[in-house]
This record gives sequence, structure tokens and C-alpha cells, in this order.
Amino acid sequence: MTAWIVLMFLGLMLMLMLGYPVAFTLGAIALLFGGIFLGFDFFNLLPLRIWGVMTNFTLLAVPLFIFMGIVLDKSGLAEDLLETMGLLFGRMRGGLAVSVVVVGALLAATTGVVGATVVTMGIIALPTMLKRNYSRQLSTGVIAAAGTLGQIIPPSIVLILLGDVMGVPVGRLFIGAVVPGMLLVVLFLVYISLYAWAKPEVAPALIAEADEKLLRKVCLTLLPPLLLVVGVLGSIFLGIASPTESAAVGALGALILAALHRQLSLDKLRAAMQLTTRLTSMVFMILIGATAFGLVFRGMGGDSLVLDVMTNLPGGTWGFLIVSMILIFFLGFFLDFLQICFIVVPILAPIAATLGVDLLWLAVLIAINLQTSFLTPPFGFSLFYLKAVAPAEIRIQHIYRGIVPFISIQIITIMLLFMLPSLVTWLPDLMDRIHGL
Repeated sequence: MTAWIVLMFLGLMLMLMLGYPVAFTLGAIALLFGGIFLGFDFFNLLPLRIWGVMTNFTLLAVPLFIFMGIVLDKSGLAEDLLETMGLLFGRMRGGLAVSVVVVGALLAATTGVVGATVVTMGIIALPTMLKRNYSRQLSTGVIAAAGTLGQIIPPSIVLILLGDVMGVPVGRLFIGAVVPGMLLVVLFLVYISLYAWAKPEVAPALIAEADEKLLRKVCLTLLPPLLLVVGVLGSIFLGIASPTESAAVGALGALILAALHRQLSLDKLRAAMQLTTRLTSMVFMILIGATAFGLVFRGMGGDSLVLDVMTNLPGGTWGFLIVSMILIFFLGFFLDFLQICFIVVPILAPIAATLGVDLLWLAVLIAINLQTSFLTPPFGFSLFYLKAVAPAEIRIQHIYRGIVPFISIQIITIMLLFMLPSLVTWLPDLMDRIHGL
């Protein structure tokens, strides 16, 4: 049976890499192997599993946060932020690059949609940076790295799905991801500042231009998204609302911001709802397929096989963690985060719990690891998003070279979290003590 379990998993990976639809591939592999080895009566358990997925209150946050991100993307918020931040930081060396990172962090905290953020900033910021004589490598690297912060900075769809799959409260996971997310932002800013100071020609300062209305513009541009972040995350951190309830607050706040930007037309609202429905349907179809696959995988004894292999690795718990991180990193080259969350993580999470690993800490590590794989050549999804909207003079080699320092920063961050788990657990434990838990 061991050989068939391995063949089942390898067959799934091969079909996914060949580009077959994820949800249907998962279901087909499950039906094929389950029908042969377990009998079709085994699938009588499946409707109960699917019902559990569809009635999961936590997962209701997924369509709400997706809707919030799409509405904000269509409201012109990113364009206004980049323009204002460019005026604010542009007069210092590397100021435009700093602006991109700051805006990327703000968009991550308000939208959490990686592809939309990378594409939006690629369209708006990249031509401006090239026009101001920024190096192609630095410009593309900064945009790709900043646009991918939505993987780790709450409210992140990745964190919601990881929390549900691993059995970690999403609110605690959001709180635990705050310090690592801010650490990444700070390290990005430090690198840009030092690089621009050492090589002024790659990130020149802009000529100072008087703008008497700059302070007013900064306040009007920054305050709305900051208030939305406080409304969404603050309600979770203070225990006022659950993640799903705060997602509803965020969706309402996004509609209000779009109205204030005079971008809330009936056509745009309809388009946002249609796109939200398509993306949400995709997520849940994959989740149903993954549920079927997981049911058959466990029925054939796959979970016991993986447990035996992973617990007998050299190095014990640390060996398991290192192998798991390397596996997820390389799978991230070929598979989307949804596939990894629904296929790989459910296999690894019970083993981690058996070994006594803090699942909150592990979930944040996995999220940053997935973010790193999104940026790593030659298959990083964010790099393809950026290349698709980049001007003709930008070659894929420029993007590959530009992203290397930011990948190094991501790896350094993962190593810091490995050595100092308290960077993840400190803030959730503090909030628990404040709430008397």
C-alpha cells in the first residue's frame, strides 16, 4: 500500500504541474484511488466533511476580505497613496523606493490581495521610478517584494486559510503575524536606505518641489486606510469582534472609502461582486477537492506513513521543521498557496502537533516561507505578475537580479523567527494577558 500512497501523491503533483484544474484534479485522483482501494461506499463520509467546510463561520471571512480588497483596488486608493508618499519621501535618496514599500505595507493591511497589489504598483510606480533614473533592478525588486507583503501582513487570506487548516484561532494568528510583518518592512527600508546611500546613482533624490498642500494631502490620503486598518485589526486585537465580523466591517469600510473617492458606481460594484464570487468559488472548490483527497489519503494510511517518515528524520523536531520548510519552499515554485494550504499543510500540521511544535509559530513561518517562494526565480508568481505589466525595456533578468536582496532579507527573517519564536508568540500572549485569558 505504501507504494500506491506515494504514487497517488506524485501523480497529483505531476497533474498540477502540467496545469490541470486544481479542484477537479484533486477530486479525480481521490475518486480513482479511493474507488480502487477503499470502495465507493467509503465516500459516504464525504458529504459530512463538505458540510463542515461550507458551514465554517471562520471561512466566511474569505469572501468578505476578497471583496474589501477588490473594492479598494478599484477605488484608486493605491494611486493616491503612491503619489502622496512619493512627494513625502521623494526628496531623500531612495525615497521613491521607500514610498513603494510603505504603500505596499498599507495596501497589504487593507487589501491582502497579492496579485492585485503587485500589478497595481507595477503599473503606477514602475514607470515613475524609471523616469526618475532609478535602476531597473532596484525598481522591479522593490515593487515585487512590497507587493507580496500581503501574504504575511494581516488581514491576509493565507493566514485565514492556514488558521482554519491548522486549527489555530485566526485572531491570534493575525496578532502573531504583526511583528514578523513589520520586521520585514523595516529590513526592506534599512536595505533600501543603505543601498541608496552607498550608490546614489541607482536611487537619486528628486528635485525639491514646494507643495503648500502636502500636509493636507498626506492626512487626507493616509488617514482613511489607517482608520480602516484600525477598524479591521483593532476590533480583532481588542476582542471586540471575531475575524469574520471584522471582515464585514472592512467590507463596509471599503465601500465607504470608494464612495469618498467617488468611485462607487453601480458598474464597479457589480464587477467587484462578480470577481469576488469567482475567486471565492475557486477557493471553496479547491477546498472541497482537497477534502476528498485528504479523506482518501488518510483512509489509505498516508498520514501514518508521513508521520513515520517525518518523526524518524535526523535531528528530531528541528529536522522535521527544516525539512518541512524546504519542502514548502520548493513546492511554492510550482504550486499556488491554495494548493499548499489544502494539500501539504493538513499532512504536516498533525505531525507538528504530535512533536509539540507551537502551531501558531509554525503557521507564521509557513506564511513567510510561501511569501519567499512567491518571489524566488524562476517560477515566482509575483515576478510574472510584474513582468506582465512592466514596460518593454524591463527584461525578466532585471526582475530576477533585483529580487535577490529581498529574498535574502526574507530568509534572514525566517532564520530570526526560528531562533526567536517569541517574535511571533509575544504579542498574542500579551493580548491574552490583557484580556485575562
